[in-house]
Amino acid sequence: MTGTVTVTGIVLATIPIGDYDKRLTILTKERGKIGAFAKGARRPNSALLACSQPFTFGEFQLYEGRNSYNIQSVNIKNYFGELREDISYVYYGLYFCEFTDYMTREGNDETEMLKLLYQSLRALLNQHIGTKLVRYIFELKIISLGGEAPQVFECLNCGTKENLSRFSASAGGCFCESCRHKATDGKRILTSTLYALQYIISADVEKLYNFTVTEEVFRELKQIIDCYREDRIEHRMKSLELLSIL
Repeated sequence: MTGTVTVTGIVLATIPIGDYDKRLTILTKERGKIGAFAKGARRPNSALLACSQPFTFGEFQLYEGRNSYNIQSVNIKNYFGELREDISYVYYGLYFCEFTDYMTREGNDETEMLKLLYQSLRALLNQHIGTKLVRYIFELKIISLGGEAPQVFECLNCGTKENLSRFSASAGGCFCESCRHKATDGKRILTSTLYALQYIISADVEKLYNFTVTEEVFRELKQIIDCYREDRIEHRMKSLELLSIL
């Protein structure tokens, strides 16, 4: 099949092709993750110059050839210009895009992933939440959407929903106080931390970024999610190195 199609999506990454072109990786609502060529996008006067940057969200009109897509025009809905004004926001945004790129596939229904990325980019600008908390909420949610959510609603050993007091990254979830000896690498967690983990995993994406936590709870979330991400995600994100210098 060949012809023109219109998709809604966010640009995850771009690479230069030849002297003047770009190849864009776009996460779309209709077709999952796709690659599309933006011919002439590197020319200063190109109509595709503005849309061929990471974080660009809009409607992409594409010509679908036998083996590739070519961008004809873009109706930009959100350029996330405010993100581009602060290098720390840029680093976080690039990390979110790289993580999303890793977790998504062509042809899959990636609607929730698209919504998560869009809402997470918006949340970076919310001074009330803070970029570091946004990052850890994003990480746990995207891993959960990818089918690797930790079990934080009941004990991994006995199944009780009461007195969940330990979290084990290697086991993949929580243990109750009675079964704490089963968690060889189990770390004690506060009840408030447990509630935060449960909320992040179960909440709709649109309602994800509407809470803050104490410093103590944040430290526990950071430790838990760092360990869990390293245990479940084998790929090392290049953009994660950028965040380490902030």
